[in-house]
Amino acid sequence: MTAMTPVTATTSIQIENRSIGPDHEPFIIAEMSGNHNQSLDRALEIVEAAARSGAHALKLQTYTAETMTLDLRRDEFFIDDEKSLWKGHSLYELYEKAHTPWDWHEPLMKRGKELGLTVFSTPFDLTAVDFLEDLNVPFYKIASFENTDHALIRKVVATGKPVIISTGMASVAEIAETVDVAKKAGCKDLVLLKCTSSYPASPDTINLRTIPHLRDMFDVQVGLSDHTLGVGAAVASVALGGTVIEKHFTLSRAEGGVDAAFSLEPSEMALLVQETKTAWQAMGRVCYERTPGETSSMVFRRSLYISDDLQKGEPITEKNLRSIRPGKGLPPKYFDHLLGKRVRQDVPKGTPASWALIE
Repeated sequence: MTAMTPVTATTSIQIENRSIGPDHEPFIIAEMSGNHNQSLDRALEIVEAAARSGAHALKLQTYTAETMTLDLRRDEFFIDDEKSLWKGHSLYELYEKAHTPWDWHEPLMKRGKELGLTVFSTPFDLTAVDFLEDLNVPFYKIASFENTDHALIRKVVATGKPVIISTGMASVAEIAETVDVAKKAGCKDLVLLKCTSSYPASPDTINLRTIPHLRDMFDVQVGLSDHTLGVGAAVASVALGGTVIEKHFTLSRAEGGVDAAFSLEPSEMALLVQETKTAWQAMGRVCYERTPGETSSMVFRRSLYISDDLQKGEPITEKNLRSIRPGKGLPPKYFDHLLGKRVRQDVPKGTPASWALIE
């Protein structure tokens, strides 16, 4: 494929009928992962719940235990980390439990399309890309654990479709290599996701200020693959320029699932969609102009008023001039200037101060 000029970070990317970029509301991806608990009916319910929540896309994972690892229960193939959600499982057992059967993909994508939800996937090896191409997925995601797999990246880029790559665990040099591989292979629609590959991730490890740094360094759009609990980090990422948000999603954490502990439930996903949109709307532009609402509120500013009845020729003093609401009188900054001045007419209490009252 001939190399193409990469987009700038401010250029929109088109995925189906939706534009992704700083001039558009954040693109929200609900990640199913293995939360279907090996039930197609539950997986379909997750698709439907994601659509109802307002998420724009739902992401699957395309692999088998065989394509991920070896069926061994020793050494590095066995998880014995006390802090891991998956302690006591071999890698093979975990992936066997978590994988989405390939024959589910088509019905899940079909149901998503019926509901206006884009269903796509993360391929974990080259055969998965071929399979997903047969299903004509609209774009691809490369997971953090595969972001140094250059052959996989080239394979995905060769489809000509937009590519999202998570940057978890990658050094700056590794990210630079990954971006270079993607761009040299012809990728013109690339999004990087800031990611902390801990499950769940603590907010103090997320380092959201990396988002604009990544954007400016590589001239690509940047978002967040978020494994924290709640929606706070994701909402904050929008204020730093994040255009894509990915969060794990489940019907109910209480019902379990390989990733349920750090997944959003439907009401929380709906909140994420709304609050990230609000954050994006609130970003606006550099602006010091009064809004129409502020203009109508000007009357409630403080201003100077005559606070006692005055006879013609009487002086204005600290006892008969006050700074109060509403805002019909002179601005409070003229208080000292008016002191000692005499009124040219009788002035009743409650008259807004003006230059016309002074001799």
